[in-house]
Amino acid sequence: MTDTMINDITFKIDISNLEKYKNNAIEAVNSIRQRAGKKGQFLNWIGLLQETQLKNIDNLFELAKQAKYNKYTDLAILGIGGSRHTTEALMKMIGKDSDIHFYSSVDSESFRRFISGLDLSKTQFLVVSKSGGTIETTVAYENAKKVMQEFLEKDDVSDRFIAMTDISAEKSNLRKIVKAGDIKLSGCVHDDVGGRFSIFDDATIFTLAYAGVSKEDVIAMLNASLNAQKEFMTPDIMKNPAMQQAAFNVQSKLNGKQKHFIEYFGDAFQGATLWEKQLKNESLKAKISTDTNVGPGYLHYNAEADLDKNNTDSFFTFVYVTPQEKVTKAVLTGVIKAYSNMHPVSTVELKDLSLTTLAKFIEFKHFETLYTGNILRQIEGEITDSESALPEVLQPNVEIYKKEVRKAMAE
Repeated sequence: MTDTMINDITFKIDISNLEKYKNNAIEAVNSIRQRAGKKGQFLNWIGLLQETQLKNIDNLFELAKQAKYNKYTDLAILGIGGSRHTTEALMKMIGKDSDIHFYSSVDSESFRRFISGLDLSKTQFLVVSKSGGTIETTVAYENAKKVMQEFLEKDDVSDRFIAMTDISAEKSNLRKIVKAGDIKLSGCVHDDVGGRFSIFDDATIFTLAYAGVSKEDVIAMLNASLNAQKEFMTPDIMKNPAMQQAAFNVQSKLNGKQKHFIEYFGDAFQGATLWEKQLKNESLKAKISTDTNVGPGYLHYNAEADLDKNNTDSFFTFVYVTPQEKVTKAVLTGVIKAYSNMHPVSTVELKDLSLTTLAKFIEFKHFETLYTGNILRQIEGEITDSESALPEVLQPNVEIYKKEVRKAMAE
């Protein structure tokens, strides 16, 4: 096992030939560096987003203050995909989600159950969509607006909604709604930041402020993110844990392991499982199939198959906070040992669930994902010209089902 540590996080990788990927690592880093910050490359989450948020932090906290009006306590977030999972992952990991509610469905029964769980007298709604035309979010907003109009017995409920969308009304239907005065407060979804990489965009920063996280802690989080990005963009694979994890993923794939299971331990990671599943599967496509679970519960429905001698196509990564109790340590030690005896295994141990530690962990996941796809493409001989965006940040196949939905809506 290769054992590497950055501040507050320890990584252990079951691979002994990291040097084999030395040149791949250099090429992968260079391909990202030459694109970062350029229009149309969807890499503005590297450096630019955090620096923008540090400059705009006072405005985002003021926006949250205005939204709360000193009387609202809860926030209902209407969004799907990265518009939801990024914020949800972070809020649950830091344990600030008790008054934050998330909705992504379209059917009436799901909406009825969601609304019935809210105290409408204390709740504001945050609508998140880059295009402002995402069907699930649009339907949710329209339904929530009707509910609030009935609850307040008036047509103008613009002060109960906040929008996060593209800054341009030409690009976003939701921005048009803001400009028309139907939603009073708004922030933006920044350009060239793909949804699954947008965890530090306005929606999450706003939600942190709304939930009472201090401005100083958010600033520390953003700076920790910037520092972690520098560490994870070193081309020296022996000093780069994100690159090492990518090499582990690639080596497992080359050895016939197609299914990557990320096994989180602790209920704090319920949201992270959804975010990582989206991050990996949208970025890596069918090259590696990623699934996520929360332990120890998953052991009672997955371990029988995981540890079956006929399971020859899986590899595993365990993510957990340094255990403090004997029983927690025993479960983790035993489980990791049992799985390591049969499968390739890596581990990610977090010192704690502070915002600064989580910022580093988030960037680890971002870069692990990019590097995994990049190295696999290098090995497979797939070349992406320098003017084109990397496949790992695009999601063209999602449009296939959206096209069919639009056809069905038009009938």
